[in-house]
Amino acid sequence: MIGLGLMGQAMAGRLLKGGFGVVGWDVNEAARRALVEQGGRVARDVAEVFEVCERVVLSLPDSKVVRSVLGEIGTMGEGRTVIDTSTGDPEDAVVTADAVAAKGGRYLDATVSGSSAQVAAGTVTLMVGGDADVVEACRDVFGCLGPVMFHAGAAGNGARMKLVTNLVLGLNRAALAEGLTLARVLGLEPRQALEVMMGSMAYSRIMDTKGAKMIEEDFAVQAKLTQHLKDVRLMIAAAAEDGLKLPLSEAHRGLLEKAEALGCGELDNSAVIRAYS
Repeated sequence: MIGLGLMGQAMAGRLLKGGFGVVGWDVNEAARRALVEQGGRVARDVAEVFEVCERVVLSLPDSKVVRSVLGEIGTMGEGRTVIDTSTGDPEDAVVTADAVAAKGGRYLDATVSGSSAQVAAGTVTLMVGGDADVVEACRDVFGCLGPVMFHAGAAGNGARMKLVTNLVLGLNRAALAEGLTLARVLGLEPRQALEVMMGSMAYSRIMDTKGAKMIEEDFAVQAKLTQHLKDVRLMIAAAAEDGLKLPLSEAHRGLLEKAEALGCGELDNSAVIRAYS
């Protein structure tokens, strides 16, 4: 496991509980200690992870960091598979797949729909791009992380599917924030408003995980707001390449940028509600 942030730690925990041995690396010393506390082993560097592990899971902030990490590796040993769970530019995933193949390895872009808390609970959905035989060979890993896995097609399609699902997910979260804010302005009790929405056709699953956090202003991080802003920018850029405009996502980007300017970037993405303050 390379990348031991919120998602990486949650994945490592799931894999350890599932009976896998986990060797990991992160530039952050506290993250490395946390892996040891979970029962994993810390490698001396990135290269050692590839030396001792046949399958290497990446959980990194973006495509640029993925390229940097893989640039530290020369030739990969026979049978090495890179499982890239990072959310990045789909075209970068295609380039990375070719680069890994040139080093002798195999590459899957295996994006995750769900927060670190949902990863820890084993309830996420995985969307995987890459060769079908490689996907099948890693089904045990995917099954340990979540109950649902979709093979989306060639490398890059995992990242593309993540952008689609995150677009809808993020807009549901923004709509919830706006609805709760309107309830407050109208003098309604927010908890009752949430209960009514959850019992009506307005319901979305995001209310289960983010409704109480917004009402209580509990912005302990499950997934950082700034990371979703990165994803929204990727969505808009990917659509623009084909001449498509995403007006709702453009508005969402504005909300997230306002929240980030208010100092909420490192908070949970439910802090988007602060953009209405």
